[in-house]
Amino acid sequence: MRKTSVILAIAAFALGGLAGFYALLADRPLERGAIAGAVHPAWSEMQWPFPMDQWGKGKAYRCKAADCGTEVTVYVRAKIGFCNCTTGVSDDEELDRISDFDLFGNALTPQGPGRPIAVAWMKGRSRPFIMGGASQTGKSALSVGFNDRCDAIVATAVLANDKPAAAEPTVLEFLNSRTMLRWAEVTLGL
Repeated sequence: MRKTSVILAIAAFALGGLAGFYALLADRPLERGAIAGAVHPAWSEMQWPFPMDQWGKGKAYRCKAADCGTEVTVYVRAKIGFCNCTTGVSDDEELDRISDFDLFGNALTPQGPGRPIAVAWMKGRSRPFIMGGASQTGKSALSVGFNDRCDAIVATAVLANDKPAAAEPTVLEFLNSRTMLRWAEVTLGL
């Protein structure tokens, strides 16, 4: 009986060591979760690819096609004091005003009206777009804007297909992740 207990203890120790070793060496994305149409969405941070402007640098994250069904890149940044303090991001005009269309050459065409969304305690709107231009054939974008009082957070999800509305649950799940909510709290000074 004692010999069996020692063998089981050694086996459990060895298994725990292997699991710990794997965790240290594995490529670990920022967030994982379950979404429709994807086995394991995994978001990895990448460098902000745009030049500095009046809003500063933002954050950029990528989910590969194997993880999200299509490649999705999310660019997100805060625009402090740039939101309508009375109504927030409550209509398409306000969403279009605060969106980062200029980062993409202002070559976006709406696919239809936007819809209300929520990211944690913040309310806002999302709207699907088709990206224009010869180099962007078949690409689309989802513009998401939400606010805390007079401060807005703008996210632009660029997709490698023409179905941005289908990616909205994936993007909203990521924007509601601990990683992004912590970033929002720090950036907005909450």
